[in-house]
Amino acid sequence: MLYYIFKRVLMTIPVMVIVALFVFLMLRLSPGDPAAVIAGDYATAEDVARIREQLGLSEPIVVQFTKWLGQLAQGDLGTSIFSNKPVAELIAQRIEPTMLLALTTIIFSVLVAVPLGTLAAYRAGSWIDRVVMLFSVGGFSVPVFVLGYVLIYILSLNLKLLPVQGYRSPFTEGIGPFFAHITLPTLTLSVIFIALIARMTRASVIEVLEEDYVRTARAKGQSEFKVLMRHALRNAAVPIITVIGIGIALLIGGVVVTESVFNIPGLGRLVLDAVLARDYPIIQGLILFFSFIYIVLNLLIDLSYSLLDPRIRY
Repeated sequence: MLYYIFKRVLMTIPVMVIVALFVFLMLRLSPGDPAAVIAGDYATAEDVARIREQLGLSEPIVVQFTKWLGQLAQGDLGTSIFSNKPVAELIAQRIEPTMLLALTTIIFSVLVAVPLGTLAAYRAGSWIDRVVMLFSVGGFSVPVFVLGYVLIYILSLNLKLLPVQGYRSPFTEGIGPFFAHITLPTLTLSVIFIALIARMTRASVIEVLEEDYVRTARAKGQSEFKVLMRHALRNAAVPIITVIGIGIALLIGGVVVTESVFNIPGLGRLVLDAVLARDYPIIQGLILFFSFIYIVLNLLIDLSYSLLDPRIRY
């Protein structure tokens, strides 16, 4: 097991290098002069020269990439062109809302989707199964921003139950205001996540329920609840955990839109502001940061396989 962990950690290094190379070339090989594009249409020659110097675009591309990798190894993601602040500092300032929104979304989605998918599998072909599948299809079909505005209209403007926008930190302003402001964004992001997990849970549990050991457990007189939880769901957990890892990519993409809709000052808003301002160092730093988070989470999911299924040994 320790050898497998060490091996997987080493495998993340070339993956991150490839991601870094892609992010680096995204700016350098884009059509036109990157410095002129960043500076804008009304920039002077001095502004363009200043940006080229700041980004090191005058040096050979191999030298640029080597220096950039050296900076990354020291935790330096560069400096914002317009705010003149370190990108790592800007990410640190915005990371709390995004991470807490992602955490509440994952927890809520798993708590809702796994029981729904299990129930749909147990009652396959019934009206419950059809309702769950209809919800799954709808969850994939409705765009995140549309669902967000619908929930704002219903729960905030009409019923006056929740605030429309904003964010309150649980560490400085209390748990109550935090949950009041995070509920709508969490519900918005959770719909597509719940649809994905519930669909996979249903398919996996249905497959396991047809196995011989499930029939043996029932023949021994075990309750249906125990059969579902101890035998069916546990043995169906590996594909469910896998799809949760895949869904994290959807979650990262949805955060950008959701934070814009609900005016949450997180990394999603930082991405949008950087794209609109054409602040390439921030965009590069955020892509690397999200890629690192995604790789680490997938590593943790892979390591959880042996805990969920004793047949798997690394």
